[in-house]
Amino acid sequence: MSSRTSRAFLALTLSSTLLIAACGGDDSSTTTDAPTSTDASATSDPADLIDEPTVSLPSEMPTELVITDITEGEGEAAVEGSTVYVYYVGVLTKDGKRFDGNYGSDPFAVTLGSGAVIPGWEQGLIGIKAGGQRQLDIPSELAYGAAGSGDAIPPDSAISFIVDALAVVPPIDPADAPDITIKGAANVDKLVSDDLIDGEGDEAKAGSNVLVHIIAYRADTGEQLASTWGDPSPVALLLKDGGSLPGLIEGIPGMKVGGRRQLTIPFADAFGTDGNTDMKLPASTDLVVVIDLLSTF
Repeated sequence: MSSRTSRAFLALTLSSTLLIAACGGDDSSTTTDAPTSTDASATSDPADLIDEPTVSLPSEMPTELVITDITEGEGEAAVEGSTVYVYYVGVLTKDGKRFDGNYGSDPFAVTLGSGAVIPGWEQGLIGIKAGGQRQLDIPSELAYGAAGSGDAIPPDSAISFIVDALAVVPPIDPADAPDITIKGAANVDKLVSDDLIDGEGDEAKAGSNVLVHIIAYRADTGEQLASTWGDPSPVALLLKDGGSLPGLIEGIPGMKVGGRRQLTIPFADAFGTDGNTDMKLPASTDLVVVIDLLSTF
């Protein structure tokens, strides 16, 4: 299944996408994807954001990466290849001027080692655990270097972040995706749920955020339409009205982390009478999804 098709499915599954790589750039001189005024979180009044911490500025400008664990967290530590879901706030180390943050918004997902964020994050998030809060004081050379980043970050600027890790997902091998055959069937009148693997971790509850892998199929033929295992990149869903497809909001609560559940979703609670042309799902066709629950927060 192509990454393009998978992402099209995800874009329609979620009410909004995860934040763009606001701290992006694969080297210290990159300005692409830098925090700018086009990022809504960068222009928000900090007073409007939920529980945004205050960054304590170091007494001296950092000449190397300084990692300070404020809260340790629990569970498996992030390694290269892990996907870490975070809230963060970033300020200029020189004067504390805030240039970016996402508290009160969607969590930001970063896969360590992918080159999607600045080196100070790539190195600084290794070892963080879910529930952990960490301050990163990053020298210019591991941030945006001599180029800076737009008007927000001047050239040769050290920058400081507080990062809260909501979840840490270990590296995932696409080869570990479940091999499941779906038999074509007629449309159903109500949601059908079948637990294939019972999880043993935290339980997903209505209103919570979850991280999942999803494989989607046409219910009438059993043809696989999309899968997140091929990226590989799990999806963050909010289990409340508007947070995803109604069938997922209803069908995921009660799962426990480590569990796998198969849902047959009536078309009315999936893509309705229009179907989904990007996924090649015909009009008024039920959807079967196989959900692997990786984390809940």
